[in-house]
Amino acid sequence: MNQEWSELNKAVQTQLKKEATFVQGIETLLTLRQALMDELLRMKEELSGAEFCVMPFPKANGYHSKTIAYSIWHIFRIEDIVANSLIRQEKEVLDTFQEKIGAPIITTGNELADQQIVDFSKELDLDALYAYAAAVKFSTDVLLKQLSYRDLNRRFEDADKARLRSLQVVSPEESACWLIDFWCGKNIRGLVQMPFSRHWIMHIEASIRIENKIHKQF
Repeated sequence: MNQEWSELNKAVQTQLKKEATFVQGIETLLTLRQALMDELLRMKEELSGAEFCVMPFPKANGYHSKTIAYSIWHIFRIEDIVANSLIRQEKEVLDTFQEKIGAPIITTGNELADQQIVDFSKELDLDALYAYAAAVKFSTDVLLKQLSYRDLNRRFEDADKARLRSLQVVSPEESACWLIDFWCGKNIRGLVQMPFSRHWIMHIEASIRIENKIHKQF
């Protein structure tokens, strides 16, 4: 793991444990999220549109088995669903972006595999996808700033699971349906880590690995 990101993530988890350092923990989290976003923005400047759709590790067992475009969609769809549909119980940011992005799905994409991921990636409008990512990040950053220390212990109920299923934002396929139980099994503190921080790190580091492999190939 990138040393800077690792240290920031560790600091977030430590600071959020105590009420006295809670506000500092949120600020550290926002710093981490911006550092990760900056990495995605760098990729947009340095990579071609075609490179966002390349899958250099198709048989790998890990996050690097995807494409960069898919990874960005996946990161921010999950965050949008968790922050808005689950926690806020409000409309998702995607509502105003899906047509622009050109995505044929509204799910997290967990159900896609192999060539499906490549084909899906090629359908996405990259500028619109990045605009969506920025809007989701902003929305979640506002949510994080509004949280109190007590909010971290808030948990979810069966009604929350049912609501997410009714929205059809998670595929019912076995490769994806577990996500709803996973999210609703955590409290807000747990969701701060997955998906609001560590989830970003894992997929962005995988995207860097994809980028490095592409450049070695060409």
